[in-house]
Amino acid sequence: MINNAGVPLLAYQLVSLIMFFAGIYGFFTRRNLMMMLISVELILNAADINFAVFNRYLFPGEMDGMFFALFTIAIAACETAVAIAIIINVYRNFGNAEVDNLKKMKG
Repeated sequence: MINNAGVPLLAYQLVSLIMFFAGIYGFFTRRNLMMMLISVELILNAADINFAVFNRYLFPGEMDGMFFALFTIAIAACETAVAIAIIINVYRNFGNAEVDNLKKMKG
């Protein structure tokens, strides 16, 4: 079993926190759909880091956190495929992938 004494739990949480808030900031400040998708992926990856780290520190012999992280990765892959299909459709119709174009497609 690997010794966790070298890297404290707080270091992993700090990386996860930075990724999470970078994703939140990117989602609310960008107008490009692809950049918003990347921001959502950052948020999901921050959650995956927390699943894996808490599993490792709280229940070192179990794999529950890893399975939750794997499930989240699978959901993120499906979400990305659907989002990219929508973004490609917006780009084909308007020549760019801005959020304002979704309002035009709806009407």
